[in-house]
Amino acid sequence: MEVDTEKPSSNKKEKVDDAELRKVFVPSHRYGPLKENWMKIFTPVVEHLKLQIRFNLKSRHVEIKMGKEAQDIASLQKAADFVKSFILGFEVDDSLALLRLDDLFLDSFEVTDVKDLKGDHLARAIGRLAGKGGRTKYTIENVTKTRIVLADTKVHILGSFQNIQIAKRALCNLILGSPPSKVYGTLRSVAARSSERF
Repeated sequence: MEVDTEKPSSNKKEKVDDAELRKVFVPSHRYGPLKENWMKIFTPVVEHLKLQIRFNLKSRHVEIKMGKEAQDIASLQKAADFVKSFILGFEVDDSLALLRLDDLFLDSFEVTDVKDLKGDHLARAIGRLAGKGGRTKYTIENVTKTRIVLADTKVHILGSFQNIQIAKRALCNLILGSPPSKVYGTLRSVAARSSERF
């Protein structure tokens, strides 16, 4: 799921500079959602950021290119992050925040990076992250003002740097086996402290 910036093959007539093109790979299970939400993704990138975007069927990449009217390269990176967050599984509306706000980031980690789990133990750890009916995940999202996507053994978090750290600590404690009630308690005290700071 990395954004790679390979140069297109030289047999094309127009030469595109490395800095002016971003590619985001689309796995096959995200084709349907991408097709359904294409206009919601296309419109802000083309109309607000003045960039060019297309889905290359052969290479399975969403390609974003600087247009003539595009002002800065930062908007190109923002658009790439926006598309990448949607491909990772975030809602379009949540991903749009990456275009509007400067201090939002995407962070990903594997459950097995925290603790080397296998089989049922791994399944239970993922279950603890989600909670009954997704309750634990929603609680962590609401308290830390982040968005979390659980995709198999990967965990993706979207939010401000500080909030990502708080959410990550809570998720890691759950993976390590802390009961959700204990994690909620620590979350509330940390969230109270961070809201006092601002």
